[in-house]
Amino acid sequence: MLNTNSIPLDKLIVEGIFPLVGGNFAKAGEASIHLKQKLTELGLNEDIVRRAAIVTFEAEMNVIIYAVAGWLHYYVTPRQIKIIVQDMGHGIENIELALQEGYSTAPPWVKEMGWGSGMGLPNMKRTSDEFKIDSVVGEGTTVEMIIYLNNVKAQNK
Repeated sequence: MLNTNSIPLDKLIVEGIFPLVGGNFAKAGEASIHLKQKLTELGLNEDIVRRAAIVTFEAEMNVIIYAVAGWLHYYVTPRQIKIIVQDMGHGIENIELALQEGYSTAPPWVKEMGWGSGMGLPNMKRTSDEFKIDSVVGEGTTVEMIIYLNNVKAQNK
């Protein structure tokens, strides 16, 4: 586990940004793998790393499926991992509905590939310690997720 005693709580340890291209399934998973490697190099708890990889992958896939492009930013401090995903997509008309397990607006061709089952946003919310989503129809969506480093929780809240 990362030694947080010698680092001020507000000090940034590592940050990164990863561009995401809508429709580019060949690159799917690259951002989550990159973040997982960084967190493992820092010596973070295996469960924390797994949770960060899950939320990152789910967010990454949503951009690839639903948006033209987007960015995944991550910030690691001694206290938390903050992941922000912004996209240039069509936006979400009903966020409450989109957060329901199984609700999906994915086109049939995406579902035929095995994606778009309506579990992405619910998994991100469930796996994060904090979850915030903002969306403007016709402009895009921003998702912010925080995973606290001192909180090793079970997958299910």
